Amino acid sequence: MRPLKLVPDNTNIQFLRYRIVALVLSVVLILGSGVLVGVRGLNLGVDFVGGQMLRVQFATPVDAEALRTTVDRLGLGEATIQQFGSPRDMSIRLPLPPGGEEGANRAASQVREAVGKAFPGARFDAVETVSGKVSGELFRTGAWALGLAMLGIALYIWFSFEWQFGVGALFALFHDVALTFGFFALTQLDFDLNVVAAILTIIGYSLNDTIVTYDRIRENLRKYRKMDMRTLLDLSVNETLSRTIVTSLSLIMTLGLLLAIGPDVIFGFTAAMLLGIIIGTFSSIYISAPILLWLNVTGESFVPKSGAEPGAERIGGAERRPD
Repeated sequence: MRPLKLVPDNTNIQFLRYRIVALVLSVVLILGSGVLVGVRGLNLGVDFVGGQMLRVQFATPVDAEALRTTVDRLGLGEATIQQFGSPRDMSIRLPLPPGGEEGANRAASQVREAVGKAFPGARFDAVETVSGKVSGELFRTGAWALGLAMLGIALYIWFSFEWQFGVGALFALFHDVALTFGFFALTQLDFDLNVVAAILTIIGYSLNDTIVTYDRIRENLRKYRKMDMRTLLDLSVNETLSRTIVTSLSLIMTLGLLLAIGPDVIFGFTAAMLLGIIIGTFSSIYISAPILLWLNVTGESFVPKSGAEPGAERIGGAERRPD
């Protein structure tokens, strides 16, 4: 039985023909994401803002305003009600009550009792409590983790390849992270530590995809020094396209199933991962490769500046003496 090939061996798609369109689209999406985060903000979870989060599953769909009225009568502070998953699943977010752990347990018990009476059949799946001090530390730690991960990746690629490759990888990662932030600002899904973990995973996946493409570009730069740069970049992307498509489709199918039938507690993580795989694949093809053209990478970029013997000619990455 012959193996299934999603991408034929002789595939020759001219990706760089659309590089201007892709760049304009990416810049527009990045700016739009920035506006969304600035105007709407992120729906920060309890991990980052502190307080209590109670997840409730009702027997039938309920009205969010009716649920908010029921909780507000308890005098525990302003409640934030949000639907997640199906119309029967709601989250109740409350400010952190006084009295430490004992006060938090008492408040959770009051909410359970009041909601249970008003909506028979309601089931509380989870109760999370995070103090303000801990939430602030988690927010700073998460921000540092994202920033240092992107900086470390750019430096690694800079030293492993050339500075232009480091700039290209950093811009591609910034593109992926910015669009993920914009998605969460648009949908107002909970932005918590699970999402930070997803973003770090996205950074790792996008980096891996970019390095595979960059390694093939570097190899071809050594082999085909006389080749037109646009043609060489298209050749390199096409040569790695099969690996990129197979890997991405495998992850997309898995994450799609998790998003559809997986537990609600990882809904945000799965949504971030699925979006990140899609935009990470796009950026590795249409951002990381074309940016080398704009940064003037040429066939001479990987030719040693010294150490070659006089009269030596470099052909296909090897040195040969004339006869």
